[in-house]
Amino acid sequence: MEILDCERIAKAKRAFTTRRIPTERMRMLLSPPAEPKAGDLVLARIEALGHHKSVELPSGRKAALAATDEVVLAYGNRYAPDQFEAIVPADLGPCHMVAAGGVASRAMAWHDKTMSPTAIVPLGLVTNSCGRVLNVADFAVAPQPARLIPPTIVVFGTSMNSGKTTTAASLVRGLTRAGFAVGAAKVTGTGAGNDLWSMMDAGACAALDFTDAGFATTYLAPIDAIVEGAQHLLHSLAATGAEIAVLEVADGLFQSETAALAKSPEFRELSGGVLFAAGDAMGAVAGCERLRELGYDVLGLSGLLTCSPLARREAGAANVPVYGVKELTDPATAASIVSGILNPRLMVIAGGTQCLYQES
Repeated sequence: MEILDCERIAKAKRAFTTRRIPTERMRMLLSPPAEPKAGDLVLARIEALGHHKSVELPSGRKAALAATDEVVLAYGNRYAPDQFEAIVPADLGPCHMVAAGGVASRAMAWHDKTMSPTAIVPLGLVTNSCGRVLNVADFAVAPQPARLIPPTIVVFGTSMNSGKTTTAASLVRGLTRAGFAVGAAKVTGTGAGNDLWSMMDAGACAALDFTDAGFATTYLAPIDAIVEGAQHLLHSLAATGAEIAVLEVADGLFQSETAALAKSPEFRELSGGVLFAAGDAMGAVAGCERLRELGYDVLGLSGLLTCSPLARREAGAANVPVYGVKELTDPATAASIVSGILNPRLMVIAGGTQCLYQES
């Protein structure tokens, strides 16, 4: 065990994934051998730059990296078809930084157009003054008491980069322009601030993500824990006074956690309706059909397909409205999308069970 002096930890580039953990709690370093777990904080040295040449700080600034820089990251598994698949290693041996938001992991495979991952050497797990390893789960938002939760729109999509965040942020902007206090949250994914900042820039009265629920990433996390995290985030948005909530789910409907979340009765009960983002008409129609089979009310389509008039026309086969950025940011259109789900509901979470009922 090594003492971490204040100057060293202040000089290290601390990643977005660690943003909820105060630096003053980072007091000691547990050196190898040790077995990291998802969410554990690690002090690491940049060995060689690869795909990621910067790390996102808690402020959102992208700090340039160089070999020998020390960084504070969180261990996590990553699933990104356009970048890496990576898993938390069984030891503190050399591994990789696999996400700009600051995720330490061992890359197993990556996209043909993606450079090799940035190589890091873990120097030790970061602990508190008592020697307990700091984990992002220990600093999650506190559970809120039972309260009315706002009407909630869930944004699903066909894959990463299908336009889900643009869809969610555009709806937030439109509803805000219509006079609603809108809360937004991303409930699954890999820790990074871009989506969070997009929601805030769109006018959300509060914006949270799964890192606030205690996850550096949600790949390979237990589905019950992800659902509970989503519930806590929704409660937290309600506590800020949000009148409507917009929840974004990462990746596509065939990704393991997204598929399980979509099938979860507890998560489905949170949804007043769904906007589905797709890159093409075939994916849009198939996604709508799948969500309807699972019991969701699909309110409309959006995403990259809306950039193409022809793709919009083809997507008409889904028999739901198609909304581009212009429509979603229009206050009248945004208000009409949520007009049928405006009654708040009471959600009580106790002893691992949930009761959800309509408020009369």
